[in-house]
Amino acid sequence: MNKTNTKELVCMALLSALLLVGQVGLSYLPNIEVVSLLVYICAQIYRGKAFLIIYVFVFLEGCIYGFGLWWFGYMYIWSVLAVIVLITGKDRTSIPMTCVILGAYGLAFGFMYALPYFVAGGWAAGFSYWVAGIPFDLMHCGGNIIVALTLYKPVRTLLGRLRNERPDI
Repeated sequence: MNKTNTKELVCMALLSALLLVGQVGLSYLPNIEVVSLLVYICAQIYRGKAFLIIYVFVFLEGCIYGFGLWWFGYMYIWSVLAVIVLITGKDRTSIPMTCVILGAYGLAFGFMYALPYFVAGGWAAGFSYWVAGIPFDLMHCGGNIIVALTLYKPVRTLLGRLRNERPDI
C-alpha cells in the first residue's frame, strides 16, 4: 500500500487551504472560480488521495459558512469531478480534454447541486432550483474553460513539481 509521507500530507493540507482561499477569494464573482481546476489537477496528481483534499476543503467551507443543505451537495459534487478525472485515462492531461471536462462539469454543476433539493423538497423544489440556476451554470461553464485555458499548464506544472513529478505537458 502506498503510504502518505509527511511532505505529501503537508502538501495535501496546503492544497485544501488553497482550494478554500481560491473559493473565498473569488466568491464575489458569480460562478467564476478556480476550485474546479484545482480539484481536477489534484485528482491527476494525487489520484485517490485527492478525496482527502476535497473533504478537508468542504469541511473548512462548512466551518466558515455553516453546515446547511448546500454543504451536502459539495460533499459529493467535487468528488464527482475527481472520479471523472480518474476514469478519463491518459487524455486527462491535454488542455482540450481539460476544457471539455471542466466546461461540461460547469454546465452540470447546478443539476448535481439540486439533487439534495429534489430529496428534501420534492420534484418541484429541485426542478425550480435547477432551472433558476441555468444562467449561472452557463457562466460556470465559460468561466471553467477560460480558467483552464489560462491556468492549467502553469498550475499543473507547479503542483507536479511539488510532488516531484517529471513535466509531461
